[in-house]
Amino acid sequence: MEINELKIKYFVKSLNELSDYERNLLNIATEAAHKAYAPYSNFRVGAAVLLENGEIVSGNNQENAAFPSGLCAERVTVFYANAKYPDVAVNTLLITVLDENGDYRSEPIPPCGACRQVLTETESRQKKAMRVLLVGKDEVYEFDSASDLLPFIFTSNELKK
Repeated sequence: MEINELKIKYFVKSLNELSDYERNLLNIATEAAHKAYAPYSNFRVGAAVLLENGEIVSGNNQENAAFPSGLCAERVTVFYANAKYPDVAVNTLLITVLDENGDYRSEPIPPCGACRQVLTETESRQKKAMRVLLVGKDEVYEFDSASDLLPFIFTSNELKK
């Protein structure tokens, strides 16, 4: 038997270390999170993407009483960006989560597996890495690529084999 090890690099920084454009993305994602439709979980997620053309698109989670019918903020945001600007790459994605009081969750919350798959496929489609920032009240996790969140990505190449 062979044992392999996988290491994922990410940066941990404080909210004070965010650049002006990152702070702007955070404000937009926070506004989106406040508008999330989350009556069942009170888990309000907001996301904002900065596109290569300078446009910013945001989205939030949309719950449904039939739970599989809802959609996460990350997918809402990226799908909307891809629909509106199909040939423009996502440069940066910022995600934040608010608690039932409307305050930032203390720790950054990562995307679910389905969202990770969509984010990595988006990178593959645009042939460019997407920076991902996960923001909590106390710290920010910064990833150079969505693929760092899902290292064994399922791609269209697997469908051809």
